[in-house]
Amino acid sequence: MARLIPQQPVSERFLTVPGAQVYVREVGTGSPLFALHGGPDFNHNYLLPELDVLAPPFRVIYYDQRGRGKSSEGVSPSDVSLDSELDDLDRLRQSIGLEKMALLGHSFGALLAMEYAARLPHRVSHLILMNTAPGSHVDLVRFREHREAHAAANLQHMRRIAASPAFAAGDIEAEREYYMAHFSAAVRRAEQVGTIVGRLRTHFASADILKARAIEQRLYEQTWLDPGYDVVARLARASPRTLVIHGEHDLIPKQCAENIAAAVANARLEVLEGCGHFAYLEDPARVHALITSFVLQA
Repeated sequence: MARLIPQQPVSERFLTVPGAQVYVREVGTGSPLFALHGGPDFNHNYLLPELDVLAPPFRVIYYDQRGRGKSSEGVSPSDVSLDSELDDLDRLRQSIGLEKMALLGHSFGALLAMEYAARLPHRVSHLILMNTAPGSHVDLVRFREHREAHAAANLQHMRRIAASPAFAAGDIEAEREYYMAHFSAAVRRAEQVGTIVGRLRTHFASADILKARAIEQRLYEQTWLDPGYDVVARLARASPRTLVIHGEHDLIPKQCAENIAAAVANARLEVLEGCGHFAYLEDPARVHALITSFVLQA
């Protein structure tokens, strides 16, 4: 079985971009692989340490997206847009000195990866979409209908928490309770819910949480809340080499992943049995094997 905490060199730095300092963490010395966290109101910390299993054979490059985690200082929500997200990623690519890069996005990070690959296909060698968020407004509606049908009690509890003064103030405990309900059906082993939720707000204070929520809303408005939004159709025209990894019990309906794999000519779908929305945590050995084979042997 693959190691969960590899003894590999780790480096940290800040990348200067217009209006922000973006925190970058790298582990390993192999082939570069860029990892995009989801949320989009979280930071990269929830991917650790399990995703580090990819080093080796990869040099895994994480970063906290602008305005979140260690990239929060000096950034206001109005400084963040879909365009700035993609520009920051491209500047990171340039700082590594790569003509093309292998991209791994988890959840909403997969949507950002699709946007980048659709706009700059000549800069992407491999695209890995792990437990991807819906790639269109139509699939967002499908996701919401699925949640209402299968997790109505959890949604009601989340709405009660979201209406509380504590949650409105960015209270850490209210946040924890909210996401415990949100992700309670997202993994198959109950103890892993607490593991994930315990990582989500590392390097966040209450003010940072409120900022991240405002950024999240801006990004939603610029993507899937637009009734005409469909990055999958644009990705299909770019047709990058794509691996879609989905959990058998993911909170995102499997049809959303199937739609991507069906639309993109060079895509394949792998559905992991016994996994939910955090495949890298639930089956790290299988994820390691799939990604390694896809990038290094394909």
